[in-house]
Amino acid sequence: MNTTIPHAGSILKNYVAGEFTASDKLFENINPVDGSIINHVAEADSALVDTAVKSAHAALHGPWGKMTMDERCALLHKVADGIEARFDEFVAAEMADTGKSLFQARTIDIPRGAANFRIFADMVKSQSSDCFHTDTPDGKGALNYAVNKPLGVVAVIAPWNLPLLLMTWKLAPAMAAGNTIIAKPSEETPATATLLAEVMHDAGIPGGVFNLVHGFGYQSAGEFLTTHPGVDAVTFTGESSTGSAIMKASADGVKALSFELGGKNAGIIFDDCDFDEAVAGTARSVFTNGGQVCLCTERLYVQRAIFDKFVAALKDKAEAIKIGWPLDEDTDMGPVISHKHRDKVLSYFDSAKVDGATVVTGGGYPVFNDVRDNGAFVQPTIFTGLSEDSKIVKEEVFGPVCHITPFDDEDEAIAMANDSKYGLAATVWTTNLQRAHRVAQQMDVGICWVNAWYLRDLRTPFGGMKLSGVGREGGVHSLNFYSEPTNICIKL
Repeated sequence: MNTTIPHAGSILKNYVAGEFTASDKLFENINPVDGSIINHVAEADSALVDTAVKSAHAALHGPWGKMTMDERCALLHKVADGIEARFDEFVAAEMADTGKSLFQARTIDIPRGAANFRIFADMVKSQSSDCFHTDTPDGKGALNYAVNKPLGVVAVIAPWNLPLLLMTWKLAPAMAAGNTIIAKPSEETPATATLLAEVMHDAGIPGGVFNLVHGFGYQSAGEFLTTHPGVDAVTFTGESSTGSAIMKASADGVKALSFELGGKNAGIIFDDCDFDEAVAGTARSVFTNGGQVCLCTERLYVQRAIFDKFVAALKDKAEAIKIGWPLDEDTDMGPVISHKHRDKVLSYFDSAKVDGATVVTGGGYPVFNDVRDNGAFVQPTIFTGLSEDSKIVKEEVFGPVCHITPFDDEDEAIAMANDSKYGLAATVWTTNLQRAHRVAQQMDVGICWVNAWYLRDLRTPFGGMKLSGVGREGGVHSLNFYSEPTNICIKL
């Protein structure tokens, strides 16, 4: 594989109205593996964001809006082809920005990023709408049917944990439905979004259809986008507090909103589970991508009869995780996204210890005695012994950590799992079919896995309850959000 980092040492530019644009204000893109500077990024100012919005409106009512659905979808297939043609470049860029392993970037992030364009380009062709015959007093009747129109100009604000995958998860259905886009990647992970802009350009996507602006949130590109009167909708994945700020900023314009926010996901392990499968699946759900997946499990509730055995087995799994260089084939886990985030994760570890937690394993950061000590690595960590009102049990950490609590009966487990201000995901491990259905339906979450984790059918609804989000993504749910149905009544 070509391990050259695209644009290393260069300036990552914005992409507006079909042109790559620099700016006077730059910020550093830092490699979390060793703390080195990968490249510099041009920060978009309010004037450039305004230009992007105007170009998106022009494209919406111009070449993009005048294309047939088949023509649009053919271009989205070309985008998918373009990502795959530059597959190694995307992998290298994603690894440099995030520090994630070669295995994950090659098997999940980049393939899914390309696949999203094909999936939604094909799916939009079968999007249905309502049609009703309505009786009228004169007996002749009327025909009521709906047509799906684009929402308009959509701001796509993507997170840093799965940068390409989660950006394309929003871009693909929005573009398939005919919308135009201003995308803002996280300031922590700007590289694959910039590569995607190049692919869009080379695929022949008309100027203004896809715009890319780099920057931060407050008083930067994020705020300029969410408050801009020309933006019709905002879709965002990230922290709940940021979602709340975007909701407030968007209120005056009554913009359509779709949020996938934080989680404090629970896993319930019953004593009748397939023990080995439950341990292996739970280890994945806790430690994948350094715990930096919104769906990761941070709270575990294990039936008392197998509690000690389960804790010991999960400890063995955690201590077997290979932390190291992302390019090493046997590396399981890289660093967390930044030094700032590592400090946040470690502060939760310190809080747990102050609260009297038992440290089963981890609780700090590894020492390598090489340049990786300048990086943002954290040890896989397991705690036990805390009360349900402890900080680390209640608040999202977004790191490689879980707390394990014993329970005695089903009702107790359900009550503890649901005692959270979040409601994104849950896992249930049991071989009792009746219990599986009964417990899963009582989870206050948007998605509940039984005897699995992160098994996704992209046609199904995805999203959260409570502080975990607003709306649903996936399949027709995404297409419906990005479409504006208009009812047409024909008097017969």
